[in-house]
Amino acid sequence: MTNYKPKDFAELLGVSVKTLQRWDREGILKANRTPTDRRYYTYEQYLQFKGINTENDNRQTVIYARVSTRNQKDDLQNQVSFLRQFCNAKGIIVDQYIEDYGSGLNYNRKKWNELLDEVMEQKIKTIIVTHKDRFIRLGYDWFEKFCKKFNTTIVVVNNEELSPQEELVQDIVSILHEFSCRLYGLRKYKKQIERDEEIAKELQDRNQSVKAANSQNQ
Repeated sequence: MTNYKPKDFAELLGVSVKTLQRWDREGILKANRTPTDRRYYTYEQYLQFKGINTENDNRQTVIYARVSTRNQKDDLQNQVSFLRQFCNAKGIIVDQYIEDYGSGLNYNRKKWNELLDEVMEQKIKTIIVTHKDRFIRLGYDWFEKFCKKFNTTIVVVNNEELSPQEELVQDIVSILHEFSCRLYGLRKYKKQIERDEEIAKELQDRNQSVKAANSQNQ
């Protein structure tokens, strides 16, 4: 069960923390309390507040597995096998298995985008992955909140062994290459600016010389 601090829950609902505090006092949406009297909320409260009936929820539960290249097919099958065993042990019925290829830095993965489309269409109840970076390498927290806006939960099993290290190296190299290209472009731009300034100064000096010559001739 996912628990939220008041700030995070307020953001999920699109209201202010003060509004949550007022709702708590008025009994509109009561906060739970920890043994140390700290307030927290649950995802079930979010669904109830939104009027979503979870008992008759016919949306799909999806296993999503990803590797960067087709050379990692064994890693991909290990992910799927592990998640299938996890779901069987938990009594979770899986409706769809998605095996995807592509970098975790790539936001244009076809199957991943199709999955997000189904999330927005309210067709997906749960997405199960072995590790956060199997879903997306950077910006996972944003996408998790995005999915929750459409009442979709991402379950991260957190099996570090099924998050291939070579992919992380490849992605770091990719990031470094991207920034290197940008820095190189900035250096070229800087050189161009300096060159333009030199040309501008030459033209200015030439213009001043012409004016001075014209003054002497007058």
